[in-house]
Amino acid sequence: MVFSSTLFLFYFLPAFLLLYFLTPTRFKNTVALIASIGFYAWGGLNFLALFVASVVVNFVLIRFMDKAEGWQKRIYLTMSIVINVAMLFYFKYANFFLENIGAVQTALGGSALTWERVVLPIGISFFTFEKLTYTIDVYRGVNRPLRSFWDFMLYIMLFPKMIAGPIVRFHEIAGQLTDRRAFDTVDQKLAGLFRFGIGLGKKVLIANVLGLEADKIFAMNPTEISAPLAWVGAVAYTFQIYFDFSGYSDMAIGLGRLMGFQFPENFNNPYVSRSITEFWQRWHITLGRWMRDYLYIPLGGNRVSTGRLYANLWTVFILSGFWHGAAWNFIAWGAFHGLFLVLDRLFLLRISKLLGPLSIVPTFLITVVGWVLFRAESLAGALTYIKRMVSGGLGQLPYFNNEFWGILVLAALFSFMAALPRVERWEVSLLFGEKLSLSRATGLTLATAVLLILSAGAIIGSSFNPFIYFRF
Repeated sequence: MVFSSTLFLFYFLPAFLLLYFLTPTRFKNTVALIASIGFYAWGGLNFLALFVASVVVNFVLIRFMDKAEGWQKRIYLTMSIVINVAMLFYFKYANFFLENIGAVQTALGGSALTWERVVLPIGISFFTFEKLTYTIDVYRGVNRPLRSFWDFMLYIMLFPKMIAGPIVRFHEIAGQLTDRRAFDTVDQKLAGLFRFGIGLGKKVLIANVLGLEADKIFAMNPTEISAPLAWVGAVAYTFQIYFDFSGYSDMAIGLGRLMGFQFPENFNNPYVSRSITEFWQRWHITLGRWMRDYLYIPLGGNRVSTGRLYANLWTVFILSGFWHGAAWNFIAWGAFHGLFLVLDRLFLLRISKLLGPLSIVPTFLITVVGWVLFRAESLAGALTYIKRMVSGGLGQLPYFNNEFWGILVLAALFSFMAALPRVERWEVSLLFGEKLSLSRATGLTLATAVLLILSAGAIIGSSFNPFIYFRF
């Protein structure tokens, strides 16, 4: 069940919010947990028992770990980490390794390897990172373990963040699991509904339109596409993945606010970055912080030799690519970004300072090329596609309808306007302001209604799509 589906928008969400708002405070967690279990069961009923069992085991191990000392404490920590990582490895990466072992075996003249493909449970990457967060935070003494198993299960399963994050670390939400009264206000609910509308609009009015054309181009034989067409496909996908992914994060943050939760921000206008280092401070922020605190710093962080530091950066980003998907092109995407992070430290950051705001352009172009590695069906296909971007010839640019070009221009405007300081300050005030005046509350209400109506119309059918008027 995705947030932009008719089932979620017109049935699940209204029923849940009505019940949640009418429920006394002491039972709200129960309603949220039941709804989250139902949300997960709709798309992954076959894995529900396994997932609940893993949560139970993790909860018990951490309770034992909290009471233990010395080497016994480290044993419980290790057991929890190994169990969670093993589950992720099996479900997400078993097919990848078996495919590669089979390919090597066939190349050496052996028989083809056959196996029953492993089905990937929904949300397992986010679940795993959050269970690891809980384990490590309790071990480090950042937070005491939750006394209630049901509160712990709610932390792991809370449906707004289940599909696409943000990755919420335990210490960021620990207090809110037991007391959300400070955030349970009319202002927060209105801001949350507006944020949900923003995210839904990003997803269905922009990302979906760009995705249709990007999918067509990437489905073509990469050896036959012209350079202009290759760039159109790459740029369309660049904006599609941003508005899709940040749209889901906005919807999750908005839903969290409606329930009284304050989830961390996950995107901050990444395409106005002046370096790849800055890009990763603005893109998928919660993943970047997780990688920094639970992987990069334990590897030594900046407190090591220069060579080791570069190796750590590359290791972290190769693993980040592998986390995104079990394929060589994802690993290459991680290595690509790791390379530019190293180059930033060597000399690119100095060049960026000299270029000033103009450094946004080369950074964006590097990002676009990286997204080809991410989007292509294979590493070989990605490399051929990138080659065509450089040497594919002018060819003839196929006709695209005006809706596509209009949305592409709007996507670019929305992505780059934040480079203007005044626009960025206005955005921060609009999305994250605490108090709402009557005029501002009225404006937010009207804007939210418009966004929800336009988005719902686009979901129901193209005849309601407001951007149909671009077709002239």
